[in-house]
Amino acid sequence: MVSPNALRCSGLVKRYGDVVAVAGLDLEVRRGECFGLLGPNGAGKTTTIEILEGLTVADEGEVEVLGERWGHGRDRWLRERLGIQLQETQLSEKLSVEETLRLFRSFAEKGRPVNDVLALVELEGKRAAWVGKLSGGQKQRLALACALVGAPDLLFLDEPTTGLDPQSRRQLWDLLTRYRSEGGTILLTTHYMDEAELLCDRVAIVDRGKVIALDTPRALIRSLGAEHVVEFSVTGGTSLAAADLGALPGVTDARAEAGVWALATSEVHLTVPALLALLSRAAAALAHLTTHSATLEDVFVSLTGRHLRDA
Repeated sequence: MVSPNALRCSGLVKRYGDVVAVAGLDLEVRRGECFGLLGPNGAGKTTTIEILEGLTVADEGEVEVLGERWGHGRDRWLRERLGIQLQETQLSEKLSVEETLRLFRSFAEKGRPVNDVLALVELEGKRAAWVGKLSGGQKQRLALACALVGAPDLLFLDEPTTGLDPQSRRQLWDLLTRYRSEGGTILLTTHYMDEAELLCDRVAIVDRGKVIALDTPRALIRSLGAEHVVEFSVTGGTSLAAADLGALPGVTDARAEAGVWALATSEVHLTVPALLALLSRAAAALAHLTTHSATLEDVFVSLTGRHLRDA
C-alpha cells in the first residue's frame, strides 16, 4: 500500500560541533499538500530540508521520502522524483535559458518537454538569452523551471521568493498553485507570512531545531484567541504595566519589544478606546498606533517572544 505521506522524519538530530541545528525534529508531509516550515534564521529549517533532500546526513533519526530511505539502493530513483530549488541557485551564466533547462531535463529518465516548461514559467521569449543577462525574477523562475522539468512528485523550495518584486512573487505563486493542481507535493520555507497563509495547507513553526506548533494557518491564528493585534508606542519613556494593558477589554495578551507594545485582542473596537483612555490617565502621548488582523507572525511572537525575521 502506498503511504499517504510524501515525507516523514522522526527524532531528527544534526550537530555542527557544539551547535545543535536540529534537535529531535518530527515531521510528516502528506501527498498532494503544500507544507510550510516557518521560523527565524538559524531555527534549523534549511538543515532539515537538506537532510530530507539527501544532501546532508543526520546524526540521529529516521527519514522516509516517497516511501524510500536514503542510502538503501534507491537514491537515484529518489533524486529523479524530487525537484529542488535552493535559497541560492548558481547556474552557468554563459549558458542560454533553453540550454540550462535541457541540461536539467537530461538528469531524469522521464520529464516534461522543455518547451512546455518554458511556457509554464513564462520564459519563452528568453530561451536564447544567457542566464547572466536575466533579471532576478527571471532567474528565480528559471531555477523553478529546473526543479520542475523532471516532472517531480515532490518539490522542495527554500525561500523561493526572497528578494523578488511583488509581481514576480505572484507569478511564482501561480506556478506553484498550478503544480499543486496536478497532484504535486510541496515543502516550502518562507519568511513571508502572506505567502504561507495563501499557499500552505499546513505549517510547522520551528524554533531552535524543534517543531513548536503545527496546524493549518487558520487554526494557528485562531489559537491566539484574538482576531486583531493593536501595536503602539508612546513618547517620553512613559512606563506602562503589562498587567494594566492585559486587563483592557478584549485583550488576551500584552507584550513589549523594543519599545513597541503589541496587544492581541478579540474586540478591537473596545480595546482601542479603552487604551486611549488609559494613556490619557497616565499622561502618555502616543507616538504611533496601528491595528492589523492577526497573522502567523503574531502566532510566532506569542510562542517565542521573537519575530520570524529575527536572527
